[in-house]
Amino acid sequence: MAAANSIINTLAGSGASSSSSTGTTKKTEDPQDRFLKLLVTQMKNQDPLNPLDNAQVTSQIAQISTVSGIDKLNASISGMSQSMLAAQSLQASAMIGHGVLAKGDHMELTQAGAIAGFELSGPADKVVATIYGPAGDIVESLDLGSRDAGLSTFAWDGAPNGGTQLPEGSYKFKVEAINLDKSKVTATALGYGRVHSVSIDGGLTLNTTSLGAVAVADVRQII
Repeated sequence: MAAANSIINTLAGSGASSSSSTGTTKKTEDPQDRFLKLLVTQMKNQDPLNPLDNAQVTSQIAQISTVSGIDKLNASISGMSQSMLAAQSLQASAMIGHGVLAKGDHMELTQAGAIAGFELSGPADKVVATIYGPAGDIVESLDLGSRDAGLSTFAWDGAPNGGTQLPEGSYKFKVEAINLDKSKVTATALGYGRVHSVSIDGGLTLNTTSLGAVAVADVRQII
């Protein structure tokens, strides 16, 4: 057992030294080759009165083969991940210029108006969207009526009560939902943003107006 383990220890040490070598060797030997060479050398020089344990040697060979196989599998999976990320980034680039709904509490008002969304945990008899100005003051409350459970969208013309058109920009909003018995329904606000670029550092991310950086997996709807 000790003799077999010493091979692994020696292998680990030789791996560290060979990685720092700058000699004439053009390519570092693979761990399995180094292991076999060390094993043969040790068997040639073993003590005849205290030979290596065949069962332990066989076990160590199986282990080094498993490690080598895992390394190759990891390399293959890494390559597949990079290819998938590249394909996804190309698909995501097609979203540039489009709008998305994702968890957030801001909407973007343009000359054409603004849109936003929300997601209800259950049906609600009354849903109200409250919109706030840049100073945090309420500029309008929209009665959205009754809505079913799930995702819904709504639009805002940016002219409170049909009055003066408000300046373009980002506006904060809040959604509240209740039933006739006054029980509240959980409403998750979904903000709107236009995609202007895509980032692939550390994962695929959409860079949007109003919402900022949004992971593709967090997008609830593409508009």
